[in-house]
Amino acid sequence: MSEFDINMLLKKAVEIKASDVHFIVGEVPSFRIDGKIIKSKLPPVTENDMLKSIDDIAPVSMRDKIFKSYDSDFPYEIEGISRYRVNLAMTFGYHSMTIRLVPYDIPTFEQLKLPKNIENFSKADNGIILVTGVAGSGKSTTIASMLEHINLTQKKHIVTIEDPIEYVYKSKKSIFTQRQIGVDTSGYLDGLKFALRQDPDVILIGEIRDMDTVQSALHAAETGHLVFATLHTFNAIQTINRILSFFQPTERDAVRGQFAEVFRGSISQRLLPLAQGSGRIPAVEMLFSTATIKDFIIKNELEEIYKLVQKGSYDDMITFNMSLYNLYKKGLITKEAAMANSDSPNELMHYIRGVYSGSDSGF
Repeated sequence: MSEFDINMLLKKAVEIKASDVHFIVGEVPSFRIDGKIIKSKLPPVTENDMLKSIDDIAPVSMRDKIFKSYDSDFPYEIEGISRYRVNLAMTFGYHSMTIRLVPYDIPTFEQLKLPKNIENFSKADNGIILVTGVAGSGKSTTIASMLEHINLTQKKHIVTIEDPIEYVYKSKKSIFTQRQIGVDTSGYLDGLKFALRQDPDVILIGEIRDMDTVQSALHAAETGHLVFATLHTFNAIQTINRILSFFQPTERDAVRGQFAEVFRGSISQRLLPLAQGSGRIPAVEMLFSTATIKDFIIKNELEEIYKLVQKGSYDDMITFNMSLYNLYKKGLITKEAAMANSDSPNELMHYIRGVYSGSDSGF
């Protein structure tokens, strides 16, 4: 029997358009395709297969760290085929790998089927823009499309702080400095602190994880920089609440005002299966900050924000239910998929039945 070859598996993942590969000792290798786990017909992975695979793809500089820690992230590349983001974890005392495919080409807004007005975020000169959603919802790709739009249209210096680096940018009108946690900088906090000394115009924070990172991101936005960051939240209101939850209750009023001043908007997304054929399409909630929304944030009247947007594409904003309804009305997703992904199925059903004013016009 020939030796297991992780590189052949990763090349196959590209051929079958998988988004992820799952590699677990005792299980057959599996792929995620269009959001579903598909098991391969290969034999179960042995411990020797796993150790050989780690040896084949893990950076030499990280080998000691990998075998001394429970969790590790690192990038990998098969030249000319694809880049990959690897997460190495322990399960039942054995290593497991989850490998995300990161294509070389950065897709455009049109290719991602994102709303056209998303490019308005790329035109902001300063402030903070948050892209949110569950793992695997396309947050990194959406941000990459916005940064690439800046790269193609503006003369900026863009600094990214990532764990690990995913998309690799080629400087066009803009220039890039890409830094990986654990390789180029010790962490998000240090990366942000020193980024401000590197003459940036735009800063990407791969993920906001704690209060210190929030404070540094707000400071960067206050000092005239455009900051993009991700959070694992479902919608705009939850996103604002999550930012505030990093702070003590006695600090939140002050932080609320600080955040309201620099907040430029949020994009929350989920990927849904297409009604016909293969592939997925994003349902996208978009919130652009306005004077009215800023006032609602300061007053902690966040539910009023939803009501404002719900009234009908206020300033080109859209709720999740509006997005789901539009996709359903165009025949792109099924009613079942729309209902299953709605935070408020009853409201969505009202849209589908034409109860809400304006629903027949597609918002």
